[in-house]
Amino acid sequence: MSSRLNPYLAFSGNARQAMEFYREVFGGELAVDTYGASGMAAPGDEDKVMHAQLETPAGYTLMASDAPAGMEARGGSDISISLSGDDADLRGHFEKLASGGEVTMPLDRQPWGDEFGMLVDRFGVQWMVDISTR
Repeated sequence: MSSRLNPYLAFSGNARQAMEFYREVFGGELAVDTYGASGMAAPGDEDKVMHAQLETPAGYTLMASDAPAGMEARGGSDISISLSGDDADLRGHFEKLASGGEVTMPLDRQPWGDEFGMLVDRFGVQWMVDISTR
């Protein structure tokens, strides 16, 4: 089995909504496990997401969880998730991710020749999209 690197996002109670949104954006199969189903729930955490994993048709894997009681989740992140390539679907992903969020740099042709844009989605996650024209 080969190794792979993928983002793991932390939320403070809305991981299920975020992952369902990302499934709408990217398609694919979403698996969600709660703290309650695992038997590891503190009172009030039964419906929180212990682990969610989205496997998309494009081969992306996105994981997330809610912070349980006693742990802090800062929301958003100090990193950006980057999508890049020559796939025409990237433009649609940008538009869908921007829905309810904030475009911080419109998707447009850049000096290096690619189309590039940045946004913060409705869950506070930063995204960069680079569509190669070469």
